[in-house]
Formats: sequence, structure tokens, C-alpha cells
Amino acid sequence: MSPRSALVNEELRRRSKERLLHAAVELVDEHGYEATTLGDIADRAGSARGLVSYYFPGKRQLVQSAVHRLMHRTLEEALEREPRAEDGRERMARAIDAILGLARERPVLMRQHMAGLLQAEGFLPCPEQRRLAELLSDTVARHGSEDVGADYPMLRALLMGAVYAAVMPGAPLSVPALRAELFKRYRLDWEMGVPPDTGAPGGTCGKDRTDMARFFATEPDGQSK
Repeated sequence: MSPRSALVNEELRRRSKERLLHAAVELVDEHGYEATTLGDIADRAGSARGLVSYYFPGKRQLVQSAVHRLMHRTLEEALEREPRAEDGRERMARAIDAILGLARERPVLMRQHMAGLLQAEGFLPCPEQRRLAELLSDTVARHGSEDVGADYPMLRALLMGAVYAAVMPGAPLSVPALRAELFKRYRLDWEMGVPPDTGAPGGTCGKDRTDMARFFATEPDGQSK
């Protein structure tokens, strides 16, 4: 039997990593961060446990990468859904609704993500987070920013604060109220994006939000652009 080519090996590694990211968000969403072990993630992904440490230094890095993947693909889907919007204000509205939609629909996962950012390791840069940053920076630029370098971190901070407020145990703020404040700041009309009273989940184009698999594609044609 001839050895596998380098391209085949690279594709197999890519698929293994995608399955680990997918398993991580599923298990943390179902059971929380502390109750999810690296062994659980490897078992759910159908991967050897040694592969987890091959791709990620630890559980915190894996989970942050997985949640950032979910966030950046949710945001990407919202921004590019039909009818396509080139208007900067509409794109800002879609971005806000996409991130707030995750807080509303996946409070356990997003609460665990926010808690992780407050741990000693704090924010852990990764390729998934960089893609998220690129999409948000582009949104800020299209919205008309004259200083994206200053306005992007402010948008990121406001979105993180809104997510934290929406998932805070015991005293959460309603997503519509948080949306109203963000829309006021960015001078957006309530009818833009996906208003919460329409019944449509924000940023998903009506797709089943329980299905995260499309964001963790294991086929080449399903990869993020």
C-alpha cells in the first residue's frame, strides 16, 4: 500500500480539527465548561485523545477557538445572507443581531465563554478570533468610521458587555433592551437587521439554530471563505 500524500494527510488533519471544535461547542453548550473534559471532547469527535494536545495547548484554548469559530461564522452568515446588503447601517444592525442572537439562543455557551475571558489566561488570540475581528472591523469601516483602529475595539467591547449583561446569572438584561441601546448608539432604525419581535433568529437566515454542524464543515466545499 502506497503512503498517503501530504495533501491527503493535511485534509485529514483539517477534518480532525474541525470535529474537535464542533464537539467542544456542543459539549460546553450541553454541560458547561467545568463538566466537559478533553477526553469527552475527543470521544464526541471520534478522535484519539492525543490529537487534542497536538492541535491545542489546553481546554481553554480549544473552547475559545471553538466559540470564536461559532461567532465568526454566525456573523459571516448574517452579513452575507440574501438579500445582500452593502449599506453600512444595515450591516451594523445585522452584526449586532447576530452576536446578541447567540447570547439569546446559547446562554450557557456564551456565559462560559465570557467567564473564560475573565480567567487568569484571559483572552487567547487564535485564527478564529482574527477572522471575527476582520469581519467586525470591516463592518465598522462600512458603517462610516474614520478611525477603525479606535472604533473596532469599542464595538467589540460594547458587544461583549451586551452579551455579558444578557447571560449574567440572576439578573440578565433583556436582549431587546440591549439591542435598543446599541441601535441608538449607532443610529440604526429598529426595523433594520432582524428585529426580535419578528420571531426570526438573528443572524441565521431562519436556519435551525440547534444545527451547528454547518459552521464546522468537514468537507472542502463547506469551509469558510
